[in-house]
Amino acid sequence: MFVSAIVVAAGQGRRLKSKVSKPILKLNSKPIIVYALGVLNSCPEIKEIILVGNSSNIQELKAIVSKYRIRKVNKICLGGKARQDSVAKGIKFISKHAKFILIHDAVRPFISKDLVFLLITSAQKFLAAISAVPVKATIKASDKLGFVQRTVERSNLWEVQTPQVFSRELLLKAYARFKNCAVTDDAMLVEKLGVKVKIVLGTYRNIKITTPEDLRIARGLA
Repeated sequence: MFVSAIVVAAGQGRRLKSKVSKPILKLNSKPIIVYALGVLNSCPEIKEIILVGNSSNIQELKAIVSKYRIRKVNKICLGGKARQDSVAKGIKFISKHAKFILIHDAVRPFISKDLVFLLITSAQKFLAAISAVPVKATIKASDKLGFVQRTVERSNLWEVQTPQVFSRELLLKAYARFKNCAVTDDAMLVEKLGVKVKIVLGTYRNIKITTPEDLRIARGLA
């Protein structure tokens, strides 16, 4: 099994209000990105890691990969304007031997080898698999004036995370056909092909560090 991992670290992190790029911010003693890279580097199914950065952090990313000996990183490239543009840049560098592609956000540090394994095995069976957790909060839909229209039934609602794993052929087809569509995750592109995406139960620890509050929570978890 040859799985290529694309780790997206090209976001500017404006909501975090930091002068330092989010993935290289220290989370306790290590840069945020090192946590996830360490897990992916230790997974036997993952044969290579493509790291996608931006012009302000790419040199630091190279230094981090060297310092922490993330040996499976064989390419660090520049991303694009939007997240899907960055993933598309990373896809260009995956090995011809890759059968599946795993995509992960660099600022989700608390993944595990067990979760990665479950996603890969689910993708082998269903071609597309995503990590997600059930929505716990009460969700309400509003009108344009900010008044409640209805309360949304939450029993079938999921908060989607990364990693997400897809067959190589499927992901390349989705990007070739829909790469200019505005989406918030890669599964949305695959869904546009009419393919059913399998949900794998993730964990509530697998937070995305977006705001200063998220960073404080992550420091506690770390």
